[in-house]
Amino acid sequence: MNTISNTEEKPHSCEVCGSSFKSKQGLAMHMRSHTEKKPYSCTHTGKNTSSCEICASFAWKPNMMEHIKKHTSEKTYFCEVCDSSFTRKANLAVHMRRHTEEKPHSCEVCGRSFTNKPSLVLHMRTHTGEKPYSCEVCSRAFTNKPSLLSHMRTHTGEKPYSCDVCTRSFTHKQHMLEHMRTHTGEKPYSCEVCGFSFIRKQDLVIHMRIHTGEKPHSCEICGRSFTRKPDLKSHMRTHTGEKPYSCEVCGSSFTHRKTMVQHRRTHTGERPYACEVCGSSFKRKPELIIHIRTHTGEKPYSCEVCGVSFIRKQTLVIHMQRHIKGENLNAY
Repeated sequence: MNTISNTEEKPHSCEVCGSSFKSKQGLAMHMRSHTEKKPYSCTHTGKNTSSCEICASFAWKPNMMEHIKKHTSEKTYFCEVCDSSFTRKANLAVHMRRHTEEKPHSCEVCGRSFTNKPSLVLHMRTHTGEKPYSCEVCSRAFTNKPSLLSHMRTHTGEKPYSCDVCTRSFTHKQHMLEHMRTHTGEKPYSCEVCGFSFIRKQDLVIHMRIHTGEKPHSCEICGRSFTRKPDLKSHMRTHTGEKPYSCEVCGSSFTHRKTMVQHRRTHTGERPYACEVCGSSFKRKPELIIHIRTHTGEKPYSCEVCGVSFIRKQTLVIHMQRHIKGENLNAY
């Protein structure tokens, strides 16, 4: 059998990178990738102007034609499964993988697969640590451009996503969608163990640690572990002595925001936790819970020595000390 060599198949070679092409025209088009020559320009007419405004240029005419569809809203490629439509055939092909669950792009490090190559490229940065997009204000770096753009809003204060119900605004679209569930009551993430449901997937992930006992966030000083990163951060203040939350009335400082909020009530007299049985109100929720037991008769803290039960844990501790000292406990 006679074979045709690669050079005979593609006689036209690029002097820059060595790529070969079947036709002279193919080589000429390829050379634009080196010269950045883009002879095809978009001449879409803006709505508020009588002149043509050039918004982009392209090296290849097919790319320009597909780009123009963005202006005309023309979508010529349709999904037969869900009726989604696309301006480019390649985008339809990638979309179809959602239905077929095809993931042809695999990570050589961990084996995880993806439906498209850009997703694989972004994933690889989790292994390489590459963060090519940097904030010009604080120098913080990100693996992808959308994350950088979202971060920039923390500097500009921009909140482009608004809730239609209460007009609250958000820097991220995902945060707005999660917020909307507080109005609709939707909780799409459910625990398979106990049935609890959550608004956010991350809340379910953290909740599952109650069942698994997983505590992935450890203190480097004392070794204590926590299910949530914020809990570790708060714990670290017990070592550093940091008290970032201050009372505006008396200047007292606190390691935790919750403690500071509770402290403020000593100034305002606010008692937001009310008993539904007798109307008594309390500054702290734990105080209300203990009070409710006076109505229900619940005594969850029991002495292992004599079996006496108590409403409060602290009362049990005092009781146990009397056992240790050998005091007369007939009063109980």
